[in-house]
Amino acid sequence: MKNIYNCLLLGIALTLACLIPTQAQSSPDAASAHEAKAKAQAAAGINNAVEKDPRVQANGKAWRLDKAVITDATLPRVLLVGDSILNGYMNGVIKSLKGKANVDAWVNPYCQSERFNGLLAEVLANGPYDVVHINLGLHGWQPGRIPPGQFEPLTKAFIEVIRQKCPKAKIIWASSTPVTLKDKPDQLNPEINGIILEHNRMAAKVMAEMNVPVDDLYGLTVSHLDLKANDFHWKPAGMKMQGEAVAKAIVTALTEKH
Repeated sequence: MKNIYNCLLLGIALTLACLIPTQAQSSPDAASAHEAKAKAQAAAGINNAVEKDPRVQANGKAWRLDKAVITDATLPRVLLVGDSILNGYMNGVIKSLKGKANVDAWVNPYCQSERFNGLLAEVLANGPYDVVHINLGLHGWQPGRIPPGQFEPLTKAFIEVIRQKCPKAKIIWASSTPVTLKDKPDQLNPEINGIILEHNRMAAKVMAEMNVPVDDLYGLTVSHLDLKANDFHWKPAGMKMQGEAVAKAIVTALTEKH
C-alpha cells in the first residue's frame, strides 16, 4: 500500500513538473495576445468609431485619424482634435498652415470620458506635437453620456493626458459652436444649446485653472447663424470662418515662446 501511495505522489510531482514550464512559456504568448487585442481595439476606436445618434454624424468623411504626409521634418507638428465641426474646417486649417506646420487631425465622436482619454493617449503617441488644438463638445449633451458632476474632472483629465504625453506642446481649447432648431437653423435650440453653453462655461473654468487659452468658436459664430446649414453643422462660409480662426490661434501659439 505504501508503494502505491509513493507512486501516486511521484506521478503527481512529475505532472506538475511538466505543467509549470508550459505555463511559464505560455505567459509571454498570452501577454502578447492581450497587447495585440488592446492595440486592435484602440485602432478601431480611433479610426472606426461609431456614433449611434443620427443627428450628430461625421458630416463628411468618416471618423478617422488623418496623418500629415511629412516632406519637411523641420516644421512643427500640430494635432487637431474634434468632431464633425472639425471635419468642416480642417482642410482650411491645413491649407493655411501649409509650409508652416505638419498637421494631423483626429475626427471623432467622443465626449469627456475615460474611453476618450485612453484613445487620446494612443493618438498622441504619434507625436510629439508642438500644438494640440481640441474642440470637443457636440457629442456630450445627450442625457447619460457624461455622468453628473464629472464634466470638469474628465475635462481636467484629458488636459493632463496631453501634458503627460506631449509635455512641450501648447494646448488650445475651442468652445463648442451653437446648436439651432432643426427646421429653423437661424434660431438657437433653447434646450440643447443651453447645455452647450453650460459645458462651454465649465470648460472655460477648467482652462482658466489650467492656464490653457480658449479659442472661442461659440462667440465667433453665434452672431452668424445665417451661415448654419442645419441644427449642428455649417455652410462652407461658416466652415471657412472657423478654419481661419483656428489657424490664427495655432500660428499665435507657434510663435509664442514657452
